[in-house]
Amino acid sequence: MGRIENGLTTADLNSIGSVEKMGATIVEGDVQAFIKMTLNAPEDAVSAGYFGTTAGKFRMTYPFTEQACVVSGEVILTNETTNERVHYKAGDSWLYEKGTTVLWEVVTSDFVKHYLAVV
Repeated sequence: MGRIENGLTTADLNSIGSVEKMGATIVEGDVQAFIKMTLNAPEDAVSAGYFGTTAGKFRMTYPFTEQACVVSGEVILTNETTNERVHYKAGDSWLYEKGTTVLWEVVTSDFVKHYLAVV
């Protein structure tokens, strides 16, 4: 894979349409999603890549366990189980376990993270 590229924007990724196509529920705005894969393991047990969105607010329950690092933009994530609310910027990272419901507030015009997901 190589190193994670900092400063990527959604223009560097491939559009996949609304975040609703990924099972998210939009709360505010017209949130569009973008992706660029960096690793696909056999049987999709592990994957990694860049994921980005346009500004807005959406809710998603994680279908996998994820470690992620922000490469551009800013997002406020609220873990709806614990009510922990954290503002993330480039260089910040998080870990969410499968089944965690998170409210995403993308506060910049676009946002990109690099993630490692384990099903």
